[in-house]
Amino acid sequence: MIGEGFPAVLTAAQEGDAAAFSVLWQDANPSLLRYLRVLAPDVAEDAAADTWVQVLRRLGSFRGDEQAWRAWLFTTSRRRVIDESRRRSRRPTARLSEVPLASLPTTADAADIAIEHLSTRSALAMLTALPPLQAEIILLRVVAGLDTEAVAKIVGRSPGAVRVAAHRGLRQLAQIAAKAGVTL
Repeated sequence: MIGEGFPAVLTAAQEGDAAAFSVLWQDANPSLLRYLRVLAPDVAEDAAADTWVQVLRRLGSFRGDEQAWRAWLFTTSRRRVIDESRRRSRRPTARLSEVPLASLPTTADAADIAIEHLSTRSALAMLTALPPLQAEIILLRVVAGLDTEAVAKIVGRSPGAVRVAAHRGLRQLAQIAAKAGVTL
């Protein structure tokens, strides 16, 4: 989170300051990618890129504080994923498992290496074992740092339903972690 300097950074970014936009991107993109890697693992990077293009196009019209910014960013991202899912349903593609191993790249993705070094990959893998709504709510609350009200608006549920889903998801996540031998 940027904190007290957020209004100045946002204003500068809206006025075209590339360094200010870079601050917004550097602050939010790691969380955004983690969110997308659970929500849409096959298209996470593409969805993130589409999200930032959309944000850049509409940044001048955004009004709000940092919490509203993060909610707007993750809402935009969620909509990109939904759009991509609809597009893919109209134009099916071959699954990666169908591609010959010889034609796959041999070097690991730098972002994946960084996440692995931060021990986040295993946590994200555990999240994918949850029902999608619970995983998404936990990611929005924990990774994106959004409050219950903002998450409720993003996922189209009541705040009570969000709290229940988060509670159930965290309880199930604790069971998954215990089975994996991870102590919390």
